[in-house]
Amino acid sequence: MGDIVVNPEAEALQGQIGAMAFTLATSVPGIYSAAVENGELVVRTNRETFLPLMTFLRDDSAYRFEQLMDLCGVDFPARAERFDVVYNLLSVSYNRRIRVIITTDEVTPVPSVHQLWPVATWWERECYDMFGVLFSGQPDMRRILTDDGFEHFPLRKDFPLTGYEEVRYDIETRQVVKEPVSLTQDFRDFDFVSPWEGMLTLPGDEKAHEVRQGMKRARG
Repeated sequence: MGDIVVNPEAEALQGQIGAMAFTLATSVPGIYSAAVENGELVVRTNRETFLPLMTFLRDDSAYRFEQLMDLCGVDFPARAERFDVVYNLLSVSYNRRIRVIITTDEVTPVPSVHQLWPVATWWERECYDMFGVLFSGQPDMRRILTDDGFEHFPLRKDFPLTGYEEVRYDIETRQVVKEPVSLTQDFRDFDFVSPWEGMLTLPGDEKAHEVRQGMKRARG
């Protein structure tokens, strides 16, 4: 068996992350859990102390997490506070990352961090659109991926895989109609009257089709 190769830089980095987790857990107000999980620093806090903590992590000279890389939701329907809202921060100054997690439910808003990181508006709108998580203080709480009139949240675990509605073109009325999903087979929508079925030559390809047929006859 070959010798195990130890990377001193990786070991030093893990030691720094572990020390930071201990410091955060024991000396920073508002944190009830800070630990290294799968090699990453993960901090858990609550909504009441969330905004002061995020301000501290951005501005304190020992941490300087200047960038919000993204935020996302995670759904646990069996819990009273079913959503985790996960924030991934990056320190450009120290080349470190931290993940901050808070929980909430369908009706209790989470404080917006758009004043700390303006890019948060995009991520908060996406989290609202996909999970229904509300963000207090966010001036642009609109959907961003689905239609304005959409009433549901596609990334919740109880959202049906087929969706609630389907859109199709109605030949008789000559317009696009929206109606409740009615599938004869799960996850399928067969269209046997499509004018494209069985068509070997598409409109505009007639010349290429003639060339191919001529090449076949020449070979024959």
